[in-house]
Amino acid sequence: MQDSTVKANPTLAHRFKQEAKATLKLGYPLILANLLQMSMAFVDTVMAGNLSTTDLAAVAVGSSILTPAFVFGAGILMAVTPIVSQNFGRRTLDKIGRCVRQALWLSLILSVPTILFLRNAYPILVLMQIDPDVANLAQGYLKAAAWGIPGFFFYLALKHFNEAVSVTRPAMYFALIGLFFNIFWNYTLMFGKFGFPALGAIGTGWATMIVMWVMFICIFIFTLRFKPFKRFQIFSEIRRPDFGYMKDLLKLGLPIGVTFTMEVSLFAIVTLFMGLIGTVAVGAHQIALNLASVTFMVALGLSSAVTVRVGQNLGKGSLTNARFSGYTGIILAVGLMCCTAFMFFTIPELLVSMYTADPDLVELAVQLLLLAAVFQISDGLQVSGAAALRGLKDTRFPMIVNFVAYWLIGLTSGYFLGIYFGWGPKGLWIGLIAGLTAAAILHNIRFWYLSHNKTIEELMEKTS
Repeated sequence: MQDSTVKANPTLAHRFKQEAKATLKLGYPLILANLLQMSMAFVDTVMAGNLSTTDLAAVAVGSSILTPAFVFGAGILMAVTPIVSQNFGRRTLDKIGRCVRQALWLSLILSVPTILFLRNAYPILVLMQIDPDVANLAQGYLKAAAWGIPGFFFYLALKHFNEAVSVTRPAMYFALIGLFFNIFWNYTLMFGKFGFPALGAIGTGWATMIVMWVMFICIFIFTLRFKPFKRFQIFSEIRRPDFGYMKDLLKLGLPIGVTFTMEVSLFAIVTLFMGLIGTVAVGAHQIALNLASVTFMVALGLSSAVTVRVGQNLGKGSLTNARFSGYTGIILAVGLMCCTAFMFFTIPELLVSMYTADPDLVELAVQLLLLAAVFQISDGLQVSGAAALRGLKDTRFPMIVNFVAYWLIGLTSGYFLGIYFGWGPKGLWIGLIAGLTAAAILHNIRFWYLSHNKTIEELMEKTS
């Protein structure tokens, strides 16, 4: 397969404009979907806080275990996007249906250990020395939410298929539907409305379970009935699990799952280090991290579009266009994060005041938010660079890079600066910045190297 070049355009600026338009058209629904899904956790927290401090703590503790558990499986299923996008680009449509079917089987298989882990997580709560009342409620929350894991994984498999063939708006609508169901069932089950018993924090877990299945049912019906998808023959007949193909999916997806889990775990450990410093440090860290997490959802949504654009262009036989799509997406992600960095620099007090009026907490949170402004640029570069690499089906190298950058550079330097040398919360955040910056540089160097020094055949042979 020869590398076909793009058609000549009048100017580089025109090419960039066209590619940016295509990327943003794909990306904005995914950004909104991410923000809507994140808002569900916010709703859970606010509504649990209206019950009692114990219920609020139980939801917080339960979520801290639930999130890493499903992030691992969710990362593995992201392998669907580059595989489908490349096959869509080169018009090998029969391989798309096969990929989606096997991803659904893999979703079911991944659900089993995840459910078992969540429903038997009480020993972890004991090791964490959680208050017994909180621990019992948190375990009830996890036992209820666990039954939604298959639905959530099924949803992700179909969502990644949809976005890989440039159909991204449904995910936004389904996330909005999920938010409405989340609010309704939280209200119903937490407070005991419409004849249901008042379950408190455990009711939040059942509401989470319902939302996961509702979102899957929505995307399943859409995928089944959407006429342009008939050509992929996803549900034309029941196929048995193909463990050989699943092995290929895992080969591509497992490094993604490990990468995302390492990132989530990094921030969890930094939060524990904050606990060694004091309550104010933990509170300020949580405020700054929550704001940074919202802006990260923007970059993450856009990065999914970058993976699709790179993968589709590579599938069409143009490494030149794939490279240009990657660079354009990286520039867009950094541009968006520069905007959020500017906001963190200019109005940190206003942003922090949405969370607390405690003067000590405000002062420290503002200092961390100024560091988060620097954090934004690195985060935009690393998430978009890794996404461009996923479009080339390169996932193992980013996993190794993130281990070195996050755990050896970020966590180690953060510990020494924040705890050993006594710099406090700012030292820990400087470590985070160092780790993210190292990852950002290495991911982008890797994309430059692969897109300039490898052939299409070498890049596409990894998984079909």
